[in-house]
Amino acid sequence: MTKDTLSASLGNLEANYPSSTPTPTINTPPSEESSPRPRSRKSSPYRPGVSFSAHKAGGSPAPKDWRGEDHSDDQELDEEDEAMGDKELRPHLYGPTDGRSSAPLLKDEGGRISYDSSNGNARPPLMARKSTFRSRSPDLEGSKATKKKYTYAAFFLGVSLISFVVQTETAVYIQDELKWKKAYCMLYFTHGSWSLLWPTQLLILRLQNWRTPWKAFWRKHVYIIRTTAQMVESQNLHLTTAQTQRSPVPYILRKTAFVTTALTIAGASWYVAVALTSPSDLTAIYNCSAFFAYAFSIPLLKDKIRFDKVFSVAVAIAGVLIVAYGDSKDTKHGGKSGGAVGGAPASPEEEAGRNRSLGNVIIGIGSVLYGLYEVLYKKLACPPEGTSPERGMIFANLFGSLIGCFTLFVLWIPLPLLHLTGWEKFEWPVGEQAWMLFISVIANATFSGCFLVLISLTSPVLSSVAALLTIFLVAIVDWFLKGESLSAAAIVGGLLIIAAFLLLSWSTYREMEEERKKALEDISSLSDDDD
Repeated sequence: MTKDTLSASLGNLEANYPSSTPTPTINTPPSEESSPRPRSRKSSPYRPGVSFSAHKAGGSPAPKDWRGEDHSDDQELDEEDEAMGDKELRPHLYGPTDGRSSAPLLKDEGGRISYDSSNGNARPPLMARKSTFRSRSPDLEGSKATKKKYTYAAFFLGVSLISFVVQTETAVYIQDELKWKKAYCMLYFTHGSWSLLWPTQLLILRLQNWRTPWKAFWRKHVYIIRTTAQMVESQNLHLTTAQTQRSPVPYILRKTAFVTTALTIAGASWYVAVALTSPSDLTAIYNCSAFFAYAFSIPLLKDKIRFDKVFSVAVAIAGVLIVAYGDSKDTKHGGKSGGAVGGAPASPEEEAGRNRSLGNVIIGIGSVLYGLYEVLYKKLACPPEGTSPERGMIFANLFGSLIGCFTLFVLWIPLPLLHLTGWEKFEWPVGEQAWMLFISVIANATFSGCFLVLISLTSPVLSSVAALLTIFLVAIVDWFLKGESLSAAAIVGGLLIIAAFLLLSWSTYREMEEERKKALEDISSLSDDDD
């Protein structure tokens, strides 16, 4: 066979049976002249056939996609997100439209290129990259979220403790020095002042975003409130289409009336019991609400019975008992609904009108209701776990304002009835009474707003134990301002309360970390099963 014949035969064989190994190719990044311009934020690939340029330029009809659906509202919200500078709280309905849909994922990446390997263009295994993101990134982000939540909680705890001390000192001065003792009227003014929480918060947010146009700022704020309320109602972070279309207003109004009723009865029990029992009994029994908050959290919030939590609550209550009964003088302590006790010894008339057993029963009922109120608020009016601290803060103050509005518009009815029956004559505070009452009421509103945020970010148990720290803080303030020395009972009881709070804080933080890691493991195992 000649050489030419052999070459022709091999050529025909190669044409009939091509090689199974493809010729390596290298994908080079397109040149600047041939590469298309990056897609803008308004022309995302997740919205086929939509262009906003003509719509924005003139008075042309609203843009529609290939299905004929109108997206003009989406365009306005996109512009507002851009003006607000906060796209985290509102991801776009159709996908990522942040101006980087066609940008490289890595900063050194100039285009889609082949990966170097032994054969020239083989790509690295996909599982190696997936496992890296799965094992490190979610865990790191979750840990940062937990720390951020506790940072917010620490700030609001500090503000709440300071405001509660101010409320206690001014309330004692109003009742004992200025002789303005109107129990239900003070309760009405105190709870009614909560209506200022949301307007104050709105003013602060507006000052932080003063460059943003008001229309964009307002629509963004309403959107956050509406979606957070829908999360509260559904207890789900990822809302379905049906949930987003349903108005959350009826649910929120019903729960506001329910929670406010429980809070008002609990607050009224404090004022009734003040005139019937001793300040020591009132302080000791009232602050057992921390135990009842934990007891209600187990069936209602599905909390687990943990030894460290039970031990922390027991130590805190023991500290309260030592402060209440270990000192020769009455303990000065304020109520969460305003008012205070322990400023001055009771007069002979007040002692004669006391019924200690009845007063202890009433404040015992109030203690149970306070614990129930805190748990009901967490269950019915707080967004689910995983919500950003900012959303939790905004909605907590909004719900507090709704409680205040319900008090102002509904709970004024007992005022004329009490006045007509003679049980409590209505009298406006005048002069120094009015100014000191104003300070006390504003301090209670500040404490209450911070307390609601604290419950939303942490738990009713931790928040309730944290409120016990005010007993020791009031004693320290009296020591500095009035020269009243701290007794041994106050020091020992205060140190026990502080130790219990620190132990409970660590226990709560560790529990949150355990739940977060368990959730990540479940997600990882499900992903492995899918692979």
